Amino acid sequence: WLRLQAAAAVLALTAIAGAAHGFEFHEATIDAIQLGFRNGSLTSTALVRFYLDQIGRLNPLLRAVIEDNIATRDALNTTAGSLALLGSVVRRDAGVAARLRRAGAVVLGKSNPSEWSEFRQVDNGWSARGGQTRNPYVLSSDPCGSSAGSGVAAAANMAAVTLGTDTDGSILCPSSFNSVVGIRPTLGLTSRAGVVPITPLQDTVGPICRTLSDAVHVLDAIVGYDELDAAATRVASKFIPPGGYVQFLKKDGLRGKRVGVLRGFFQSYAGTRRLRVYEQHLATMRKHGAMVVDNLHVAANPTALLDDISSNEGIAVVAEFKLSINAYLADLVYSPVRLLADIIAFNNAHPIEERMKDFGQDDLIAAQNTSGIGPVERVAIRRLKELSANGLEKLMKEHQLDAIVTPGSDASSLLATGGHPGIIVPAGFNEQGVPFGICFGGLQGYEPRLIEMAYAFEQATKVRKPPMF
Repeated sequence: WLRLQAAAAVLALTAIAGAAHGFEFHEATIDAIQLGFRNGSLTSTALVRFYLDQIGRLNPLLRAVIEDNIATRDALNTTAGSLALLGSVVRRDAGVAARLRRAGAVVLGKSNPSEWSEFRQVDNGWSARGGQTRNPYVLSSDPCGSSAGSGVAAAANMAAVTLGTDTDGSILCPSSFNSVVGIRPTLGLTSRAGVVPITPLQDTVGPICRTLSDAVHVLDAIVGYDELDAAATRVASKFIPPGGYVQFLKKDGLRGKRVGVLRGFFQSYAGTRRLRVYEQHLATMRKHGAMVVDNLHVAANPTALLDDISSNEGIAVVAEFKLSINAYLADLVYSPVRLLADIIAFNNAHPIEERMKDFGQDDLIAAQNTSGIGPVERVAIRRLKELSANGLEKLMKEHQLDAIVTPGSDASSLLATGGHPGIIVPAGFNEQGVPFGICFGGLQGYEPRLIEMAYAFEQATKVRKPPMF
């Protein structure tokens, strides 16, 4: 059964228009694909041809698909978008790729912004908000990063489903901006082994799909213990429910749930269509049986809290990145670069190809100048844990919340620093037609109840519509 489900996941970030007895390829879900396979209206060859054709026609415009940062032991490159790693050879499939292959899926990497590299400085440090990837709804609009390509590829039907990698908002933000569903899992629920790293404190891998049902099918296929990411996956494995996550796709999943509204995150949208839409959605949640606990604040000054998180996150991340990327490079069978210092030197030697004038590499140099996890880094890491414990965790426990709801990925740092899960569901379109989502966030292991609520909301609102760019 699992093989059939994940085969439909066709993580085909490749995929050529072929007719298969009237099968409707556009917006096809995993369940529809599986039914097509069973009743003979679809073949795997036709499916792959359709996606390859979509990529061939749309990628020159959208620039969503490249070989990227989830290792696949095949002819594809795993480069994180950097020429420094071109030609490197990975030792094995990444943990999530291996699980999908074992489940029968066609696994061909992760899409990402075609002009972004994790080895370059970008406008907000560690993620590529914008880059060269384009939003399929409004081409001039920011598709958000760093998994923008995954969000765009899913939205534009360039793949059946996609995966994103997330340190702080890189699944939630592009999902929100591209009218797709994104699940940032509990830290360690999915293996990070074989994924080009930033920091083990926050990195996670999750699905980005057109529907929550598809995302949950993919989640079921990729969760679980991995000896190559043993510490994190062993701890998180206790959260995996017997029978998996599909059982929580319930249309009445909002009934009886306590949903907290973090008002501070909505205030910046005052007077906009977006806020009016959010208010309507809160009313819909109440109509479907949720107890909406309004006007909650995770801190007296949410902006100050986010600044505190950001400053300490920055201290921890640069040190963790150096350790993590050096370990990743050392494990490669072959690589032109073996250390972060080599990457910095490569960028200096190839300033045009690596767009040094646009991006620079201050963050890489800052990381290189660290010397492990010392007293300063330990203080920062401890502070992040305190902010999580005394902020989101305390709030949810005191008010006995099943979830918080926030606009888009605005509260991603609250989730990321605590290793907590979040689910983005399409919520609407602004005055310019740019999509935005709503986030259901919770504490570690809350995926079952988040899935119930997000699915009930999705089915009650049915906001998503295909892009018509």
